Amino acid sequence: MIEVKRKRDIRETTVLIGVINQYQTEDKVDEYLDELAFLADTAGADTVKRFTQKLDKPNPKTFLGSGKINDIADYIKDNAIDMAIFDDELSPSQLKNVEKILNCKVLDRTNLILDIFAARAQTSYARTQVELAQYEYLLPRLTNMWTHLSKQKGGIGMKGPGETEIETDRRIVRDKITLLKNKLAKIDKQMATQRSNRGAMVRAALVGYTNVGKSTLMNILSKSEVFAENKLFATLDTTVRKVVIKNLPFLLSDTVGFIRKLPTQLVESFKSTLDEVREADVLVHVVDISHPNFEEHIETVNQTIRDIDQREKPTLMVFNKIDAFSYTEKDEDDLAPKTRENYSLDDWKKTYLSRNKTNVVFISATQKHNLEELRDRLYEMIAEIHAERFPYNNFLY
Repeated sequence: MIEVKRKRDIRETTVLIGVINQYQTEDKVDEYLDELAFLADTAGADTVKRFTQKLDKPNPKTFLGSGKINDIADYIKDNAIDMAIFDDELSPSQLKNVEKILNCKVLDRTNLILDIFAARAQTSYARTQVELAQYEYLLPRLTNMWTHLSKQKGGIGMKGPGETEIETDRRIVRDKITLLKNKLAKIDKQMATQRSNRGAMVRAALVGYTNVGKSTLMNILSKSEVFAENKLFATLDTTVRKVVIKNLPFLLSDTVGFIRKLPTQLVESFKSTLDEVREADVLVHVVDISHPNFEEHIETVNQTIRDIDQREKPTLMVFNKIDAFSYTEKDEDDLAPKTRENYSLDDWKKTYLSRNKTNVVFISATQKHNLEELRDRLYEMIAEIHAERFPYNNFLY
Protein backbone atom coordinates (compact mmCIF):
# COMPACT_ATOMS: atom_id res chain seq x y z
CA MET A 1 0.00 0.00 0.00
CA ILE A 2 1.43 3.36 -1.01
CA GLU A 3 0.85 6.20 1.40
CA VAL A 4 0.80 9.78 0.14
CA LYS A 5 3.39 11.70 2.16
CA ARG A 6 2.98 15.26 3.37
CA LYS A 7 5.70 17.89 3.35
CA ARG A 8 5.68 18.77 7.02
CA ASP A 9 7.47 22.09 6.58
CA ILE A 10 4.75 23.55 4.33
CA ARG A 11 1.50 24.72 5.92
CA GLU A 12 -1.60 24.79 3.74
CA THR A 13 -4.13 27.60 3.59
CA THR A 14 -7.81 27.01 4.06
CA VAL A 15 -11.22 28.64 4.29
CA LEU A 16 -13.79 27.42 6.81
CA ILE A 17 -17.47 27.03 6.00
CA GLY A 18 -20.43 26.76 8.39
CA VAL A 19 -24.21 26.89 8.16
CA ILE A 20 -26.62 28.85 10.36
CA ASN A 21 -29.96 27.10 10.81
CA GLN A 22 -32.69 26.42 13.35
CA TYR A 23 -30.35 24.16 15.32
CA GLN A 24 -27.26 26.39 15.15
CA THR A 25 -27.45 30.11 15.85
CA GLU A 26 -24.93 32.55 14.42
CA ASP A 27 -23.09 32.71 17.76
CA LYS A 28 -23.02 28.94 17.97
CA VAL A 29 -21.64 28.61 14.45
CA ASP A 30 -18.91 31.13 15.35
CA GLU A 31 -17.96 28.92 18.31
CA TYR A 32 -17.91 25.81 16.13
CA LEU A 33 -15.73 27.55 13.54
CA ASP A 34 -13.33 28.64 16.29
CA GLU A 35 -12.92 24.99 17.18
CA LEU A 36 -12.66 24.01 13.51
CA ALA A 37 -9.86 26.58 13.11
CA PHE A 38 -8.05 24.97 16.07
CA LEU A 39 -8.50 21.56 14.44
CA ALA A 40 -7.12 22.92 11.16
CA ASP A 41 -4.15 24.45 12.99
CA THR A 42 -3.49 21.13 14.72
CA ALA A 43 -3.52 19.41 11.32
CA GLY A 44 -1.11 21.98 9.87
CA ALA A 45 -3.28 24.54 8.06
CA ASP A 46 -3.71 28.29 8.41
CA THR A 47 -7.26 29.63 8.27
CA VAL A 48 -7.48 32.62 5.92
CA LYS A 49 -11.23 33.34 5.91
CA ARG A 50 -14.56 32.04 7.20
CA PHE A 51 -17.81 31.78 5.29
CA THR A 52 -21.28 31.25 6.76
CA GLN A 53 -24.75 31.05 5.21
CA LYS A 54 -28.25 30.94 6.67
CA LEU A 55 -30.07 27.89 5.36
CA ASP A 56 -33.25 26.13 6.46
CA LYS A 57 -31.76 22.89 5.17
CA PRO A 58 -28.58 22.04 3.24
CA ASN A 59 -28.66 21.96 -0.54
CA PRO A 60 -28.67 18.23 -1.44
CA LYS A 61 -26.27 18.85 -4.33
CA THR A 62 -23.78 21.44 -3.05
CA PHE A 63 -24.68 21.80 0.68
CA LEU A 64 -24.64 25.61 0.24
CA GLY A 65 -26.73 27.82 -2.01
CA SER A 66 -25.45 28.42 -5.55
CA GLY A 67 -24.65 32.10 -4.91
CA LYS A 68 -22.59 31.43 -1.78
CA ILE A 69 -20.70 28.49 -3.25
CA ASN A 70 -19.74 30.60 -6.28
CA ASP A 71 -18.57 33.46 -4.01
CA ILE A 72 -16.34 31.01 -2.15
CA ALA A 73 -15.02 29.63 -5.45
CA ASP A 74 -14.07 33.15 -6.60
CA TYR A 75 -12.30 33.88 -3.32
CA ILE A 76 -10.37 30.59 -3.45
CA LYS A 77 -9.28 31.26 -7.03
CA ASP A 78 -8.29 34.89 -6.40
CA ASN A 79 -6.28 34.06 -3.28
CA ALA A 80 -4.82 30.69 -4.33
CA ILE A 81 -6.33 28.88 -1.32
CA ASP A 82 -5.32 25.23 -0.95
CA MET A 83 -8.53 23.79 0.47
CA ALA A 84 -11.97 24.36 1.97
CA ILE A 85 -13.15 22.73 5.21
CA PHE A 86 -16.85 22.33 6.04
CA ASP A 87 -17.89 22.15 9.70
CA ASP A 88 -20.57 19.58 8.84
CA GLU A 89 -20.23 16.18 7.21
CA LEU A 90 -20.80 16.18 3.45
CA SER A 91 -22.45 13.34 1.57
CA PRO A 92 -20.37 11.64 -1.15
CA SER A 93 -22.28 13.44 -3.92
CA GLN A 94 -22.00 16.82 -2.16
CA LEU A 95 -18.25 16.32 -1.71
CA LYS A 96 -17.82 15.52 -5.39
CA ASN A 97 -19.95 18.45 -6.61
CA VAL A 98 -18.41 20.99 -4.24
CA GLU A 99 -14.87 20.02 -5.17
CA LYS A 100 -15.72 20.41 -8.85
CA ILE A 101 -17.05 23.95 -8.25
CA LEU A 102 -14.33 25.12 -5.83
CA ASN A 103 -11.56 23.44 -7.82
CA CYS A 104 -9.56 22.70 -4.68
CA LYS A 105 -9.31 20.05 -2.02
CA VAL A 106 -12.48 19.82 0.08
CA LEU A 107 -12.70 18.27 3.55
CA ASP A 108 -15.48 18.02 6.07
CA ARG A 109 -15.13 18.01 9.86
CA THR A 110 -15.08 14.21 10.02
CA ASN A 111 -12.30 13.88 7.46
CA LEU A 112 -10.25 16.53 9.26
CA ILE A 113 -10.55 14.77 12.63
CA LEU A 114 -9.65 11.45 11.03
CA ASP A 115 -6.57 13.08 9.53
CA ILE A 116 -5.46 14.42 12.92
CA PHE A 117 -5.97 11.00 14.46
CA ALA A 118 -3.87 9.46 11.68
CA ALA A 119 -1.04 11.90 12.38
CA ARG A 120 -1.23 11.41 16.16
CA ALA A 121 -1.50 7.62 16.28
CA GLN A 122 1.77 6.25 17.64
CA THR A 123 1.21 2.59 18.49
CA SER A 124 0.23 -0.21 16.14
CA TYR A 125 -3.09 -0.52 17.97
CA ALA A 126 -3.99 3.17 17.58
CA ARG A 127 -2.95 3.14 13.93
CA THR A 128 -5.16 0.10 13.30
CA GLN A 129 -8.10 1.83 14.97
CA VAL A 130 -7.64 4.96 12.87
CA GLU A 131 -7.14 2.97 9.68
CA LEU A 132 -10.43 1.15 10.26
CA ALA A 133 -12.25 4.45 10.84
CA GLN A 134 -10.73 5.88 7.66
CA TYR A 135 -11.76 2.94 5.52
CA GLU A 136 -15.32 3.07 6.87
CA TYR A 137 -15.42 6.78 6.04
CA LEU A 138 -13.95 6.23 2.57
CA LEU A 139 -16.18 3.33 1.53
CA PRO A 140 -19.22 5.39 0.41
CA ARG A 141 -16.88 8.02 -1.05
CA LEU A 142 -14.71 5.55 -2.89
CA THR A 143 -14.90 6.85 -6.45
CA ASN A 144 -14.24 10.45 -5.48
CA MET A 145 -11.40 9.62 -3.11
CA TRP A 146 -9.60 7.43 -5.60
CA THR A 147 -9.71 10.39 -7.99
CA HIS A 148 -8.01 12.46 -5.27
CA LEU A 149 -5.28 9.92 -4.80
CA SER A 150 -4.72 9.29 -8.47
CA LYS A 151 -3.80 12.97 -8.76
CA GLN A 152 -1.14 12.42 -6.04
CA LYS A 153 -2.37 15.29 -3.91
CA GLY A 154 -0.59 15.61 -0.61
CA GLY A 155 -1.35 17.43 2.62
CA ILE A 156 -4.15 17.35 5.13
CA GLY A 157 -6.74 14.65 4.62
CA MET A 158 -4.61 12.84 2.07
CA LYS A 159 -2.54 10.50 4.22
CA GLY A 160 -5.38 8.00 4.59
CA PRO A 161 -5.12 4.30 4.05
CA GLY A 162 -6.16 4.54 0.41
CA GLU A 163 -4.14 3.15 -2.50
CA THR A 164 -3.20 5.08 -5.62
CA GLU A 165 -4.56 2.37 -7.94
CA ILE A 166 -7.80 3.57 -9.50
CA GLU A 167 -9.06 0.00 -9.94
CA THR A 168 -9.32 -0.54 -6.17
CA ASP A 169 -12.96 -1.41 -5.68
CA ARG A 170 -15.48 -1.63 -2.88
CA ARG A 171 -15.06 -5.38 -2.47
CA ILE A 172 -11.35 -4.99 -1.66
CA VAL A 173 -12.10 -2.18 0.80
CA ARG A 174 -14.80 -4.24 2.51
CA ASP A 175 -12.34 -7.13 2.80
CA LYS A 176 -9.83 -4.74 4.36
CA ILE A 177 -12.44 -3.50 6.84
CA THR A 178 -13.24 -7.08 7.83
CA LEU A 179 -9.53 -7.83 8.26
CA LEU A 180 -9.00 -4.76 10.45
CA LYS A 181 -12.06 -5.56 12.57
CA ASN A 182 -10.78 -9.09 13.14
CA LYS A 183 -7.36 -7.71 14.07
CA LEU A 184 -8.90 -5.25 16.52
CA ALA A 185 -11.12 -7.98 18.00
CA LYS A 186 -8.01 -10.01 18.84
CA ILE A 187 -6.27 -6.99 20.38
CA ASP A 188 -9.44 -6.08 22.30
CA LYS A 189 -9.52 -9.59 23.73
CA GLN A 190 -5.89 -9.28 24.79
CA MET A 191 -6.54 -5.89 26.40
CA ALA A 192 -9.60 -7.24 28.21
CA THR A 193 -7.38 -10.01 29.61
CA GLN A 194 -4.83 -7.40 30.69
CA ARG A 195 -7.54 -5.41 32.45
CA SER A 196 -8.79 -8.53 34.24
CA ASN A 197 -5.22 -9.32 35.35
CA ARG A 198 -4.99 -6.00 37.13
CA GLY A 199 -6.90 -7.65 39.94
CA ALA A 200 -9.42 -5.92 42.13
CA MET A 201 -7.42 -2.71 42.43
CA VAL A 202 -9.64 0.37 42.24
CA ARG A 203 -9.56 2.05 38.82
CA ALA A 204 -9.99 5.73 38.02
CA ALA A 205 -10.22 7.16 34.51
CA LEU A 206 -9.45 10.71 33.39
CA VAL A 207 -12.14 11.90 30.99
CA GLY A 208 -12.83 15.25 29.41
CA TYR A 209 -12.99 17.34 26.29
CA THR A 210 -9.87 17.35 24.16
CA ASN A 211 -7.05 19.70 25.26
CA VAL A 212 -8.30 20.30 28.83
CA GLY A 213 -5.10 19.10 30.53
CA LYS A 214 -5.77 15.41 31.23
CA SER A 215 -2.28 14.27 30.28
CA THR A 216 -0.67 17.05 32.32
CA LEU A 217 -2.72 15.99 35.32
CA MET A 218 -1.79 12.36 34.66
CA ASN A 219 1.90 13.27 34.81
CA ILE A 220 1.44 15.10 38.12
CA LEU A 221 -0.58 12.39 39.87
CA SER A 222 1.44 9.43 38.60
CA LYS A 223 4.84 11.18 38.50
CA SER A 224 5.32 9.87 34.97
CA GLU A 225 6.07 11.39 31.57
CA VAL A 226 2.93 11.00 29.47
CA PHE A 227 3.12 13.11 26.29
CA ALA A 228 1.26 16.40 26.72
CA GLU A 229 0.92 19.28 24.26
CA ASN A 230 -1.38 22.26 23.68
CA LYS A 231 -2.97 20.62 20.65
CA LEU A 232 -6.23 18.81 20.05
CA PHE A 233 -5.92 15.02 20.44
CA ALA A 234 -2.28 15.18 21.56
CA THR A 235 -2.61 11.62 22.86
CA LEU A 236 -4.72 8.80 21.43
CA ASP A 237 -3.47 5.73 23.24
CA THR A 238 -4.85 4.95 26.67
CA THR A 239 -2.11 5.15 29.29
CA VAL A 240 -2.53 3.34 32.60
CA ARG A 241 -0.34 4.15 35.61
CA LYS A 242 -0.27 3.04 39.22
CA VAL A 243 -0.85 5.98 41.56
CA VAL A 244 -0.35 6.04 45.32
CA ILE A 245 -1.97 8.69 47.52
CA LYS A 246 -1.39 8.41 51.29
CA ASN A 247 -0.28 4.76 50.94
CA LEU A 248 -3.46 3.92 49.02
CA PRO A 249 -2.67 2.46 45.55
CA PHE A 250 -5.03 2.61 42.57
CA LEU A 251 -4.86 2.56 38.77
CA LEU A 252 -5.31 5.78 36.78
CA SER A 253 -5.94 5.76 33.02
CA ASP A 254 -5.65 8.70 30.62
CA THR A 255 -8.17 8.37 27.79
CA VAL A 256 -8.61 10.01 24.39
CA GLY A 257 -10.27 13.42 24.56
CA PHE A 258 -13.87 13.89 23.42
CA ILE A 259 -15.11 16.53 21.01
CA ARG A 260 -18.39 17.76 19.54
CA LYS A 261 -19.50 15.87 16.44
CA LEU A 262 -16.97 13.10 17.11
CA PRO A 263 -17.16 10.85 14.02
CA THR A 264 -19.19 7.72 14.66
CA GLN A 265 -16.48 5.71 12.88
CA LEU A 266 -13.98 6.74 15.56
CA VAL A 267 -16.33 5.97 18.45
CA GLU A 268 -16.75 2.43 17.12
CA SER A 269 -13.10 1.79 16.24
CA PHE A 270 -11.90 3.20 19.58
CA LYS A 271 -14.30 0.96 21.48
CA SER A 272 -11.54 -0.73 23.47
CA THR A 273 -10.05 2.62 24.45
CA LEU A 274 -13.46 3.70 25.72
CA ASP A 275 -13.71 0.42 27.65
CA GLU A 276 -11.30 2.01 30.13
CA VAL A 277 -14.07 4.50 30.90
CA ARG A 278 -16.73 1.80 31.00
CA GLU A 279 -14.78 -0.35 33.46
CA ALA A 280 -13.52 2.45 35.71
CA ASP A 281 -14.76 2.67 39.31
CA VAL A 282 -14.27 6.45 39.49
CA LEU A 283 -14.32 9.08 36.73
CA VAL A 284 -12.17 12.20 37.01
CA HIS A 285 -13.89 14.65 34.68
CA VAL A 286 -11.37 17.37 33.77
CA VAL A 287 -12.77 20.68 32.51
CA ASP A 288 -10.96 23.69 31.03
CA ILE A 289 -12.75 26.44 32.95
CA SER A 290 -10.89 29.14 31.00
CA HIS A 291 -12.69 28.09 27.80
CA PRO A 292 -15.78 30.25 27.14
CA ASN A 293 -17.84 27.18 26.19
CA PHE A 294 -16.78 24.89 29.01
CA GLU A 295 -20.37 24.15 30.04
CA GLU A 296 -21.15 22.81 26.57
CA HIS A 297 -17.94 20.76 26.74
CA ILE A 298 -19.17 19.22 30.01
CA GLU A 299 -22.44 18.18 28.37
CA THR A 300 -20.61 16.74 25.34
CA VAL A 301 -18.46 14.56 27.61
CA ASN A 302 -21.43 13.54 29.76
CA GLN A 303 -23.43 12.57 26.67
CA THR A 304 -20.54 10.51 25.29
CA ILE A 305 -20.19 8.71 28.62
CA ARG A 306 -23.93 8.02 28.64
CA ASP A 307 -23.63 6.59 25.13
CA ILE A 308 -20.93 4.09 26.12
CA ASP A 309 -22.03 3.31 29.68
CA GLN A 310 -25.47 3.95 31.14
CA ARG A 311 -24.38 3.38 34.74
CA GLU A 312 -23.93 6.26 37.17
CA LYS A 313 -20.42 6.35 38.58
CA PRO A 314 -18.74 8.42 41.30
CA THR A 315 -17.34 11.43 39.46
CA LEU A 316 -14.87 14.06 40.59
CA MET A 317 -15.28 17.30 38.64
CA VAL A 318 -11.87 18.94 38.23
CA PHE A 319 -12.03 22.48 36.88
CA ASN A 320 -8.54 23.06 35.47
CA LYS A 321 -6.68 26.15 34.15
CA ILE A 322 -7.98 28.57 36.79
CA ASP A 323 -4.76 30.54 36.17
CA ALA A 324 -6.03 31.28 32.63
CA PHE A 325 -9.60 32.12 33.67
CA SER A 326 -10.75 35.66 32.85
CA TYR A 327 -14.04 37.53 32.88
CA THR A 328 -15.54 40.95 32.19
CA GLU A 329 -15.97 42.70 35.52
CA LYS A 330 -19.41 44.22 36.02
CA ASP A 331 -19.51 47.93 36.91
CA GLU A 332 -20.97 48.71 40.32
CA ASP A 333 -23.53 51.12 38.85
CA ASP A 334 -24.62 48.60 36.19
CA LEU A 335 -28.12 47.50 37.18
CA ALA A 336 -28.43 44.90 34.39
CA PRO A 337 -28.65 41.27 35.52
CA LYS A 338 -25.38 39.40 35.81
CA THR A 339 -24.54 37.13 32.87
CA ARG A 340 -22.12 34.23 32.48
CA GLU A 341 -19.64 36.57 30.75
CA ASN A 342 -19.11 38.51 33.99
CA TYR A 343 -19.21 35.56 36.38
CA SER A 344 -16.06 35.56 38.46
CA LEU A 345 -14.28 32.34 39.40
CA ASP A 346 -15.83 32.60 42.86
CA ASP A 347 -19.28 32.88 41.25
CA TRP A 348 -18.66 29.68 39.28
CA LYS A 349 -17.39 27.92 42.40
CA LYS A 350 -20.58 28.77 44.26
CA THR A 351 -22.68 27.58 41.32
CA TYR A 352 -21.08 24.15 41.10
CA LEU A 353 -20.50 23.69 44.82
CA SER A 354 -24.18 24.30 45.44
CA ARG A 355 -24.97 21.30 43.24
CA ASN A 356 -22.32 19.02 44.67
CA LYS A 357 -20.54 20.10 47.84
CA THR A 358 -17.79 17.47 47.88
CA ASN A 359 -16.84 16.16 44.44
CA VAL A 360 -15.74 19.44 42.87
CA VAL A 361 -12.26 20.98 42.90
CA PHE A 362 -10.72 23.98 41.10
CA ILE A 363 -7.04 23.68 40.16
CA SER A 364 -4.24 24.77 37.86
CA ALA A 365 -2.24 21.73 36.78
CA THR A 366 0.53 23.74 35.12
CA GLN A 367 0.89 26.13 38.08
CA LYS A 368 0.37 23.27 40.60
CA HIS A 369 -2.32 25.27 42.39
CA ASN A 370 -4.71 23.48 44.77
CA LEU A 371 -3.35 20.03 43.91
CA GLU A 372 -3.41 18.90 47.55
CA GLU A 373 -7.17 19.42 47.68
CA LEU A 374 -7.45 17.40 44.46
CA ARG A 375 -5.45 14.55 45.99
CA ASP A 376 -7.53 14.67 49.17
CA ARG A 377 -10.84 14.51 47.26
CA LEU A 378 -9.60 11.73 45.00
CA TYR A 379 -8.26 9.81 48.01
CA GLU A 380 -11.62 10.00 49.79
CA MET A 381 -13.46 8.60 46.76
CA ILE A 382 -10.92 5.82 46.13
CA ALA A 383 -10.74 4.91 49.82
CA GLU A 384 -14.52 4.48 50.05
CA ILE A 385 -14.54 1.97 47.19
CA HIS A 386 -11.40 0.29 48.50
CA ALA A 387 -13.01 -0.18 51.91
CA GLU A 388 -16.00 -1.92 50.33
CA ARG A 389 -13.80 -4.15 48.20
CA PHE A 390 -11.27 -4.96 50.94
CA PRO A 391 -13.17 -4.67 54.23
CA TYR A 392 -10.31 -6.28 56.23
CA ASN A 393 -7.70 -3.90 54.93
CA ASN A 394 -8.94 -0.68 56.49
CA PHE A 395 -5.69 -0.12 58.37
CA LEU A 396 -4.73 2.03 55.37
CA TYR A 397 -7.08 4.75 56.53
